[in-house]
Amino acid sequence: MDQFLSLTVLGVCTASIFALAASGLVLTYTTTGIFNFSHGAIGMLGAFAYWQIHDDWGWPTPIALVLVLGVLAPLLGMGIERGIMRFLTDAPETVRIVVTISLLVALLGVGFWLWPAEEAHPTSLLFGGESFTLFKVGITYHRASGVVLGILVALGLRVLLYRTRVGLDMRAAVDSRSLAMLNGARPDRSASLAWAIGCSTAALAGILIAPALSLNHISLTLLIVSAYAAAMIGRLRSLPMTFVGALILGLADSYAIGYIPTTNAYFSAFRFAIPALLLFVVLLVLPNPQLRSRSIRASKEEIPRTPWKNAFATAAAIVMAAVVMANVLGDADSLRVSKIFGIALIALSLVPLTGFGGQISLCQMSFAGIGAIVMAHHGQAGQPVALVFVALICCVVGGLVALPALRLSGIYLALCTAAFALFLDVWVFRLPAFDLGPWNIKFFDVGIIAVKPLDVPGVNDSSNAAHLVVLSVVFALFYLLVVGVRHSRFGERLLAMKDSPAACATLGLDVTRLKLAVFGLSAAMAGVGGALFAGTQGSVSPDRFSLFESLPLLLLAVVGGIGTAAGALFAGLILGGLPIIIGIWPALASLNRLLPGTMGVALGRNPNGAVHDLSARYRVLLGAPSLLAGLVVALMAASALAMAGVISGWGLTFAGVLALGVFPPAAEFVVARRNPGTAPPALEWAGIDGPFTGEELERVNEGLHLEEVSV
Repeated sequence: MDQFLSLTVLGVCTASIFALAASGLVLTYTTTGIFNFSHGAIGMLGAFAYWQIHDDWGWPTPIALVLVLGVLAPLLGMGIERGIMRFLTDAPETVRIVVTISLLVALLGVGFWLWPAEEAHPTSLLFGGESFTLFKVGITYHRASGVVLGILVALGLRVLLYRTRVGLDMRAAVDSRSLAMLNGARPDRSASLAWAIGCSTAALAGILIAPALSLNHISLTLLIVSAYAAAMIGRLRSLPMTFVGALILGLADSYAIGYIPTTNAYFSAFRFAIPALLLFVVLLVLPNPQLRSRSIRASKEEIPRTPWKNAFATAAAIVMAAVVMANVLGDADSLRVSKIFGIALIALSLVPLTGFGGQISLCQMSFAGIGAIVMAHHGQAGQPVALVFVALICCVVGGLVALPALRLSGIYLALCTAAFALFLDVWVFRLPAFDLGPWNIKFFDVGIIAVKPLDVPGVNDSSNAAHLVVLSVVFALFYLLVVGVRHSRFGERLLAMKDSPAACATLGLDVTRLKLAVFGLSAAMAGVGGALFAGTQGSVSPDRFSLFESLPLLLLAVVGGIGTAAGALFAGLILGGLPIIIGIWPALASLNRLLPGTMGVALGRNPNGAVHDLSARYRVLLGAPSLLAGLVVALMAASALAMAGVISGWGLTFAGVLALGVFPPAAEFVVARRNPGTAPPALEWAGIDGPFTGEELERVNEGLHLEEVSV
């Protein structure tokens, strides 16, 4: 009984910290309509900032708290709102989700950059660790302060939202921003205040829980999963129910510490999976969200229907580029480039799911991990037939994940897949082998599994260069499969579901079957990609397939262009290519953590991705055939010199980048000189693709209030 009472008291203290984090999350969503996936990363930065000021610099506790909670955290919140979130007011929910996830990745990268994980960051308790006794239970003033602050924050937010004009303006702006402005509200100011308060509560939660987590970047960021679950119990609206959810989580965590035996290898890590499991269950029992259609505003997003001739040409170009690289790069460099195709294949699995179907998944690397496990245990010699088992098993798992997710969309679907990924990451992947009836189930055994590269008959399996070509062929085949999906009726139905689920339901389209099929297809592709990627690694651990590995994969695929294979290649080049660059210039190590997040933050202004913009820039070469031919000749000449050994593989890379950077501006200049009446390329990109007519100049004249215009 004494143990139960002690665990209950400690659980209430922990629950107060979860409640603080969740209340800020609910405030931000209730007042701005944006679900902040980066809330935990903000709390992590707040905890590290407090450590820097108080523990490292030695400033007094009150000054450090005021500086972090009253200055730095609010400034960060207002900066995020004004610099990023203000531009997402009319953005689709998918874009909002991806941008806040990218902010999480960027802030996590900032944390690793400013406070490296390999350095020790010893933390101290508030009030010097002094304690008192309550019901025969020793409680530190640090823990007790969390309970008091949680109650005060809850009451303060309740008064702010329902007893002040500012709170009324906040809630009104979410319902109808324009109507609120007509009644004298200032939505931008209200949003800035909401983000400032939300960041302060996240920082406070991070400071209070940091001593228990040893100031660990990932653990502090994952605090938000508990906040997600608590906020979902409150339906993202009710602060009292949010605190009830936090209490359930806090007590569950405390009882798990006391009653789950740590000596049992199967349940020793189960405690860390409880928030993800509870979040998953809460999402299942929530009432079905209503089917929604898009707003009437025109969308700039394009999902091209690539002609088959162009698709085969692209696939051939991918394989030929791999053949050239295999002949000019060394064995070690060929292995590094092979990883790019492995990652790109996993990213390609997002094209039918997210690009065509509009379904966000944060667990693609989890499917890839399952593929690596199956390949390790059933394809020990790299047999190609093992990929069939990989695809089938991952397809079944994808369908099982889709079953509870069928009724979810938007942030609910993203959270559901994130909970599944975290559940595998912190518990399932780390389980020892066990028997399930006649089957022996194995995961990562002792933490690392060996995976052999794919062994294709007639191909030297000991050659990394040959393996590079094999991976490029597999990627090209799956690229053609994705193009085939886009051309099929299945692809058209996916696009219809993405555009308007309500209209699809009205027309009798079976949305349930569509979701099951696309989740299964996507999971199978990700599993095959994971198996091949693991083969390039030789051996892999579960950390390589964690939730935090899925986030940059999704971000970069969307940033590159989620509607085409170009986005998948873009993700592969960044995630697989940056480590190569860092190996040459170690000083750029922080770039690997910062770049994916910072690139994703700008997504709201460019829904078609970076590759779409690049293709538009190179399209000008079609107007200058001689320069287009010159570019092709230059690239072929550089490749020939590299294959002859005159220049190195990196010399070929430099020559290619130089040629691709010089020829398009030259083509723009030639086209402009040849056709002086046409608009400059900059105006073409703005939608002006020809000279003004006399009538158009007259209208310009009237608009500028000029008296005369010469034509």
